[in-house]
Amino acid sequence: MTVVITGIGVVAPNGLGTEAYWRSTLDGRSGIGRITRFDPGSYPARLAGEVPGFEPRRHLPGRLLPPTDHMTRLALVAAEQALADARLDPAGLPEYAAGVVTASASGGFEFGQRELEKLWSKGGDHVSAYQSFAWFYAVNTGQISIRHGLKGPSGVLVTEQAGGLDALAQARRHVRKGVAVVVTGGVDSALCPWGWVAQLANGRVSAGDDPGTAYRPFHRDAAGYVPGEGGAILIVEDAHAAGARGATPVAVVAGYAATFDPPAGSGRPGTLRRAVEQALADARVAPADVDVVFADAAGVADLDRAEAGALVAVFGAHGVPVTAPKTMTGRLASGGAALDLATAALALRDGIVPPTVNVDPVGYDLDLVTTARPARLRTALVLARGFGGFNAAVVLTSPTAEGARA
Repeated sequence: MTVVITGIGVVAPNGLGTEAYWRSTLDGRSGIGRITRFDPGSYPARLAGEVPGFEPRRHLPGRLLPPTDHMTRLALVAAEQALADARLDPAGLPEYAAGVVTASASGGFEFGQRELEKLWSKGGDHVSAYQSFAWFYAVNTGQISIRHGLKGPSGVLVTEQAGGLDALAQARRHVRKGVAVVVTGGVDSALCPWGWVAQLANGRVSAGDDPGTAYRPFHRDAAGYVPGEGGAILIVEDAHAAGARGATPVAVVAGYAATFDPPAGSGRPGTLRRAVEQALADARVAPADVDVVFADAAGVADLDRAEAGALVAVFGAHGVPVTAPKTMTGRLASGGAALDLATAALALRDGIVPPTVNVDPVGYDLDLVTTARPARLRTALVLARGFGGFNAAVVLTSPTAEGARA
């Protein structure tokens, strides 16, 4: 069975809406800047990628605002965009024919922040602040399901930055089992004081104050990454069913693999290369068939070297164009890989590789694309690594590519 992406919705720091994001990305316009959602002056890191122009009351019905936080509102808007892009009205489907599988990494930081503030100021219930994490891991999926009447299979993947790829893979499994449509992807936001402290704890966040130099993966002066908010929601379905209803596929979900790295200090090698090779095998494509790689791009020197080493081992030195458009958005936790999937699908659609900005990949043996590059694109590989050892790889192919398999 061939599983295809038929709809895309994007909420990103350099564009609210799919086409706005895509234009900004091709032009190399960054959405990284000083945090405005709270005063970051007392923190060691002060830059983030914030979604611009997002006014919940303009984008969502008022009844949805009280039970949701900023992250969930972004996800609801992206889901609505994706369904509209797919020209899909869930009301016209059988009752249990559509499901939702998304990724989450931030939990309910903003909601928990509000509960802690209540606790401090009014002696509120301390339990609710901690329960918010468990609840909000699933709230995006639940709110999307409720709003659109999607009563089919649902689930949440929690593998940090790799989550968007893992969610798409789970959605593909559901479609192969007979579910007509699955809404998938990931949207994250933890740009509140509580969430910010949690992100700083991993020691990988850049302390730079210049948006042009703070996050530079594959660069000799790489000093960490800039966090961000947003992501993408995708609609996936069986290619034959999509064709029967007149939908136009954007990309084929051709291959997937996930691995887990051994503990630090074990002396055992990382497993990203194995994830790449297994995803290519699942898609039944050779390394020479891959036209572009969307890199994880950690912005941390040892992690960048490990990723570059895996790519050189599979494709050879300068063997395939590599790009990391997330240098314009920051790393979006579980929303990051979902946004890379959307970007890869758009690249296949339009035949152009989007750029990586603010980098100079000396010594990495990569063909890193630094300005938008027109190309004949048939196969894209998307990589993601989540904090804690998660690796995932997805192969997308053009719907018109001869011999595309899924």
